[in-house]
Amino acid sequence: MNVGILGSGEVAKTLGAGFLKHGHSVMLGTRDVAKLTDWKAKYPSATLGSFAQAATFGEALVLAVKGAAALDVLRLAGSGIAGKVVMDTTNPIAPAPPVNGVLQYFTTINESLMERLQKAHPNVRFVKAFSSVGNARMVNPTYAAGRPTMFICGDAAAAKQLVTGILDQFGWETLDLGGALAARAIEPLCILWCIPGFLHNEWTHAFKVLHS
Repeated sequence: MNVGILGSGEVAKTLGAGFLKHGHSVMLGTRDVAKLTDWKAKYPSATLGSFAQAATFGEALVLAVKGAAALDVLRLAGSGIAGKVVMDTTNPIAPAPPVNGVLQYFTTINESLMERLQKAHPNVRFVKAFSSVGNARMVNPTYAAGRPTMFICGDAAAAKQLVTGILDQFGWETLDLGGALAARAIEPLCILWCIPGFLHNEWTHAFKVLHS
């Protein structure tokens, strides 16, 4: 499958490498192609372009930018996002330092960033994914306890089915929490995930749901 990745940070580069590893074609979209020179040298089969070019290229898309930039990046991606599955990795992290290891968000408990994105682009099939773990463990993480759990949500069942297949390739167990409203619960998991990192410099963990 052709995958367009909107972003050029560590999450975008990690997921781009992951899709290439599993046989997909990848284009990273960015405002500044020069930022990806070293990554491109490491992964020559990938292509680079603007946000609009990556959106047009992808049969499915990944939104991998800072939460505060998400709406602007989708605007720059243009009509290429229409009707497509967009894996939303973003979290609404505010531009403020953590307090006792706790991040601050610019949304409220009764609103999520993904709901804002879905409201702004009703013809896009957003699926929240890859938002509750650090980039170093996003692709085929290995734990003694087995596959970790990735929480997803979104309003389109077929879109979630596609993302579940990708997560299976990437070594994850998927837990579908329902419609976009559930992003109100999933996005704050980033706050929880980051606390051991900020307090104890421990960034290698992942969540796991246990079933009886």
